[in-house]
Amino acid sequence: QVQLVESGGGLVQPGGSLRLSCAASGSIFSHYAMGWYRQAPGKQRELVAVIGSGTSYTESVKGRFTVSRDNAKNTMFLQMHSLKPEDTAVYYCNTITQRWDWGQGTQVTVSS
Repeated sequence: QVQLVESGGGLVQPGGSLRLSCAASGSIFSHYAMGWYRQAPGKQRELVAVIGSGTSYTESVKGRFTVSRDNAKNTMFLQMHSLKPEDTAVYYCNTITQRWDWGQGTQVTVSS
């Protein structure tokens, strides 16, 4: 079973930036299209960015977030710029079919 570990979250002011990382155990990471998800308090988990043969983003983060991956290191990244309070959530990674068990996530809080 692949284990997912997210990191890089924190408290940032509106307009700030953060870079999240997702580390996956195992050597099959490169076989899958991967996604970044987030869950805000009281809301359902949503998919915000996907990386496979290309990349795609939910409308609310387009132009501000960039997803990338390093298959040699079994790692995926989410560079976030121009952060807004509504980006506050716990961020998770998984395949786009949510194939693996969820990690603990990493908290992103955007507040002045």
